[in-house]
Amino acid sequence: MKDNTKCLHAGYTPKNSEPRVVPIVQSTTYVFDSTDDVAAVFDDPTKALIYSRFANPTVMAVEEKIADLEGGIAAMCTSSGQAANLLAILNICNAGDSVVASSQIYGGTINLFSYTLKKLGIDCYYVDVDATEEEIEKAIHPNTKAVFGETIANPSVSVLDIEKFAKVAHKHNIPLIIDNTFATPILCKPIEFGADIVTHSTSKYMDGHAVQCGGVIVDSGKFDWAGSGKFPEMVEPDESYHGITYVGTYGKLAYILKARMQLMRDFGCYPAAHSAFLLNLGLETLGLRMKQYCKNAQEVAEFLKNREEIESISYPGLEGDKYHELANKYLKGASGVIAIVIKGGREKAIKFMDSLKLASNEVHVADIRTCVLHPAGETHRQLTDEQLVAAGIAPGMVRVSVGLEDVSDIIDDLKQALDQINK
Repeated sequence: MKDNTKCLHAGYTPKNSEPRVVPIVQSTTYVFDSTDDVAAVFDDPTKALIYSRFANPTVMAVEEKIADLEGGIAAMCTSSGQAANLLAILNICNAGDSVVASSQIYGGTINLFSYTLKKLGIDCYYVDVDATEEEIEKAIHPNTKAVFGETIANPSVSVLDIEKFAKVAHKHNIPLIIDNTFATPILCKPIEFGADIVTHSTSKYMDGHAVQCGGVIVDSGKFDWAGSGKFPEMVEPDESYHGITYVGTYGKLAYILKARMQLMRDFGCYPAAHSAFLLNLGLETLGLRMKQYCKNAQEVAEFLKNREEIESISYPGLEGDKYHELANKYLKGASGVIAIVIKGGREKAIKFMDSLKLASNEVHVADIRTCVLHPAGETHRQLTDEQLVAAGIAPGMVRVSVGLEDVSDIIDDLKQALDQINK
């Protein structure tokens, strides 16, 4: 099936006289015929459903759909995108380990990697999104267990050279984890370019309507955990499951099942069935919406690049953009997110945003409605000045998330707000 068909049909096939739409299984518990049956599932949770902290039929249908769209072998949904990135790292990193990440990633992820993971004994070394292979290699230490980046960075809108980062990661026998939130599998499938694990904040384009908070981890099934020699927890007995070995028992599914059996068991950050139902409604129109987001954003970017109030604009769909060539290589569209820098810095940027009437000033992005955000003063305010520079964030930067309104209305709103700046 092609992507638009997968968006509608993957993950759930009703049988004779069953519901056409994915049903909401609103239950935390499942009934068994005997104590032995329950015991067997506690020994191996893959044998049956045991509790909705691990798995739920509604959520499982969405997991299968997303895995199919990304070209992975399995997926696990989480309660947020942050939870997805946290578990993706904790699944293969222990105290004393480290990860290497692109510096141009979401500020919340930088905070997670730089402070919270550090408290757990896991270090993060950052490299520029445009780093050479040699520069990436210098950041990799003997204890490095993963390389991390975003397909389209939030909020700088830079494009990661996935194949380059994958090449270096695999040279050192470690996986590449890609956050594909802004691109979605409609615009880019990172696994096709060498990524081993893919994450998403499903709260963004996948949902599209800002009605549920969620995340997902997709396993490509391609990384050789046993052959790497760096991940003993994948091949040695897990005493919390009576000595089960993940690679030996589950083969290519080792990574995602370890995440579910260990981390979801202990952290319990699984989404509710109703949240998955709402997410699935968004996924059903994802292909159509991404096409229109890209179309609208391209027109908006063409308008903004000619305005004298704009110091600079970043949108990979524009010819001449620094990442236009990489966008042509990896993307089937540049998404709906544009980064602009307003002349005059923070004060002028805030005046522009406060003058908007149609676009919403909100802590969100990738919605059906146009919205704006001031990263330096809002989502990334926890970063130091040095970290802001490394993340590609200027004081006058405004992130514009172009929605699905009539594009002429979006442009009219931006125009009148820009006109207000110097009044």
